[in-house]
Amino acid sequence: MFSNIDDFLDYIEKDNIAMVDFKFIDLPGRWHHITVPASSCDRRLIITGIPFDSSSIPGFRGVSGGDMSLIPDIATGFIDPFTESPTLSFICNICEADTKENISGDPRGVAIRAERYLKSKYGADSHWLPEIEFYLFEYADYATSRNFAYFEFISEETSPGESGFYNRQNSGYHAIPPMDSGMDVRSAMVLTLENAGIKVRYHHHETGPCGQNEIEIMPAPLVKAADAVILAKYIIRLVAGQYGFVATFMPKPLFDEPGSGMHFHQFLLKNGTSLFWDSEAKYSHLSNEAHSYIAGLLEHAPSLVGITNPTTNSFKRLVSGFEAPTKRFYGLANRCAAIRVPKYDDTPELKRIEFRPPDGSCNPYIAVAAQLLAGLDGIDRKLDPTAMNFGPYDENIGEWSVSKRRRLKDIPSSLDCALDALEKDNDYLTKDGVFDIGMINRHIEFARSSSGDVARYPTAREMELYFDL
Repeated sequence: MFSNIDDFLDYIEKDNIAMVDFKFIDLPGRWHHITVPASSCDRRLIITGIPFDSSSIPGFRGVSGGDMSLIPDIATGFIDPFTESPTLSFICNICEADTKENISGDPRGVAIRAERYLKSKYGADSHWLPEIEFYLFEYADYATSRNFAYFEFISEETSPGESGFYNRQNSGYHAIPPMDSGMDVRSAMVLTLENAGIKVRYHHHETGPCGQNEIEIMPAPLVKAADAVILAKYIIRLVAGQYGFVATFMPKPLFDEPGSGMHFHQFLLKNGTSLFWDSEAKYSHLSNEAHSYIAGLLEHAPSLVGITNPTTNSFKRLVSGFEAPTKRFYGLANRCAAIRVPKYDDTPELKRIEFRPPDGSCNPYIAVAAQLLAGLDGIDRKLDPTAMNFGPYDENIGEWSVSKRRRLKDIPSSLDCALDALEKDNDYLTKDGVFDIGMINRHIEFARSSSGDVARYPTAREMELYFDL
């Protein structure tokens, strides 16, 4: 929004801004914020940052060294549409309180280093197009205690009610009103996103009949795309509330219904041309670099999903039967593949691939950085996906024999398996200084803690299966 501090300070005065909000992300991927009266904002504050204690923020330091500063990226400024007082918001980098250096554990800093590494080593940029899937419920309630546990989500789209219309099983994809009850709320979300500077490709009802939706963002450079994801989640939740809905990006909130992913379309760009394009290539115009990038993603996929799918619930989505990837292979327009090569946008400017395992529970900054580094590792080592039995396979593998499917390499089936892989395979993340090993270890520790917490609690399904034994 702003190219320099003077423009920012002039805007505050001329547009009667009352508050300035400084937003930052923790390691698991949740936003936090500090708000300052506009009267207190001056050049020194923007340069030196807002001091804060990080000791209580998940993924950062303990009480012995918690002093940090939030330094805003003034290019990210936007008017927050949800506050009563006129409020200008910024996304911040987390820095040392004394040196003002970006700390190694700042997720946004990881994305910035990844972007700079790509530019310095390859002279290229990367563009990312995230597909944001989510459920809208009219009612959501859940609780767990010593002697009870429950959750209840209600979507009027699955009951005829007074209108007589409803979505049948697996009938939600591109549903139209009155079955699509979320059209107006999605349109409001998109208009709010665009007012905040996020360009949207389209929105529609997704396959899940119980209020599943998708908003697809236009391609953007790596850090801007990650900024757009976290800002979109903020806007989607709050606009949903204004319309009487509750929005969740949880990968699998409902049993036996489609899960919500966050597929990342991606490509490398140099001088306006995708490095994944080769007009002479036999397979979908994919260049040698594209094939090696694909091989890097698929080779490192077991450890990657420890970052892109960081919750126990993530792996309830990655099961057969719901167009969710369970095997490591790629294919042309193949929606059961871990990597899909879209048939559309088959042009020198937009040639891209789609990595399908990730979901909305990930921290977008470290998720996109990790994917980029996995792909670049494949390019550096000139990996051949076909020689590694990664395809391409342009068939529905669900129709293959069991013995034939077993020849394909698996995506981890649980969070603990993915974290085991990440512990063993992380050199591609740390070797060039983009990721700090301490940050990876904290991520693993946090994810294992939540996995252990979930495992300790009895569930209602266990009662149904075992109570009378």
